[in-house]
Amino acid sequence: MSKNTLQGNLIQTCRRFGDQLALADSTGAKVTFGEALAKCIFLTGRLRAIWSDQEKVGILVPPSVGGALLNWAALLMGKIPVNLNYTLSQAGITSCIEQCGITDVVVSGKLMKRLKIELPVRVHLLEDLPRKPSLMEKLRTGLLEKCTSASGLLKLLGGSQANSDDLATVIFSSGSTGQPKGVMLSHRNLICNVGQVSGVHSLVQSDRMLGVLPFFHSFGFMATIAGPAVAGFGCAYHFNPMEAKVIGPLSEKHRVTIMIATPTFLQFYLRGIKPEQLKNLRLVVVGAEKLPNHLADAFENKFQCRPLEGYGSTECSPGVALSGLDTNRSGSVGRLLHDIQAKVVNPDSGSEMPIGEAGLLKVKGPNVMLGYLGMPDKTAEVLQDGWYDTGDIVRLDEEGFLWIEGRLSRFSKIGGEMVPHGNIEETLNELADQNEQIFAVTGVPDEKKGERLVVIHTANEELLDEVLKKFSDAPIPNLWKPKPGQFLSVPKLPYLGTGKIDLKGLQQIAES
Repeated sequence: MSKNTLQGNLIQTCRRFGDQLALADSTGAKVTFGEALAKCIFLTGRLRAIWSDQEKVGILVPPSVGGALLNWAALLMGKIPVNLNYTLSQAGITSCIEQCGITDVVVSGKLMKRLKIELPVRVHLLEDLPRKPSLMEKLRTGLLEKCTSASGLLKLLGGSQANSDDLATVIFSSGSTGQPKGVMLSHRNLICNVGQVSGVHSLVQSDRMLGVLPFFHSFGFMATIAGPAVAGFGCAYHFNPMEAKVIGPLSEKHRVTIMIATPTFLQFYLRGIKPEQLKNLRLVVVGAEKLPNHLADAFENKFQCRPLEGYGSTECSPGVALSGLDTNRSGSVGRLLHDIQAKVVNPDSGSEMPIGEAGLLKVKGPNVMLGYLGMPDKTAEVLQDGWYDTGDIVRLDEEGFLWIEGRLSRFSKIGGEMVPHGNIEETLNELADQNEQIFAVTGVPDEKKGERLVVIHTANEELLDEVLKKFSDAPIPNLWKPKPGQFLSVPKLPYLGTGKIDLKGLQQIAES
């Protein structure tokens, strides 16, 4: 049996660490690796008829023990689990289902009640799958678990045909700048990325990771579905990443040592989690948006663990760069992970930029996706000779640290000059000195100068006046400074379920 697939790794991990905690969640569910393997084997029997004729199988379940077991069972069967993004509209979810040719979706009943949507396929409740096991099912599970070799088990369950370069999952991009695309990630992509991250922070079996990122998020899938299967650490799940009153006690109960989050989520933990509840924390990694220094300072002061920035994209499984505990620079997202090559090029000419100068980042490595599902033209646009065009404007310094200037799509061309939204946001939010994002910048068409900046914000009048007074003296070019009339107040900023600002939503607000 090859260890180069997720299911191959999973069986070996479950048998090696049988008595150790594998999965737990906020409902009180808890299983060891040995129990997890038995439950997965049982589920394969129940799922066989449901998923009999499908290569890609639909899952619409929040982070939970049941959701993780469902993904693992699908892999053992040789299926390709597709975790559907339940923060999309019904039309968006339907599009994902149709792109994958899915006819049956296993769902969380509680989640479906909350979503109030109807899917155009057969729906099966996860809650019903484990009910009333028969004697024959119990005997089958016990026999397969105890009396078969790893290779024999995979052959019987259906997962033996896959190899490392085969498709392992499809992750639909969040749609922050347009319609979601199905990113095809192989077994090699995901296993390598777990190893690349572990090479920086030594993920070990005694670690416990907080699993609050959804499984449809590439970081959530890599770290909390593939991670435990490959590296053997435990994971404690909760479905709502902003519910600090639940996440605090969950983290304390299971002695969470690793937290993966976004700066937005850290703001909730600062307000709602007690220091003793995160006393075992050794590592916090955040991505998706810029980590403000004042937020990192506040988190470190309260929990004695400084959040570190990482950088990646769905198309890279997702990790590309990561700060180390002893190798980090404030404002940088760290150094490139092992086996990743990078080049910084002029966005217009494609020529490589000198060290320290900003340009478009292209990366190459074993974690770069196979391509976009059913979209060869879009794949060809971003993937050439193994080099993936990230769409991000960055700087690489002499020591190899990566600095993100912003998305190429998050620049406005004003009077022929590229103006970065992210730098303006960062300046405004630092002046506001709050532990949450108050200002977000977007651009709208302008007849005279090509584009015009619009600042969407949640500041009250007093705070806005204070920020605007300081803003006039801020050390950024005057062209980058929107006038007071370009500030638009809203009750709250639009966010995606992944914790990222909804860029499409921002632009719709500004244009309306």
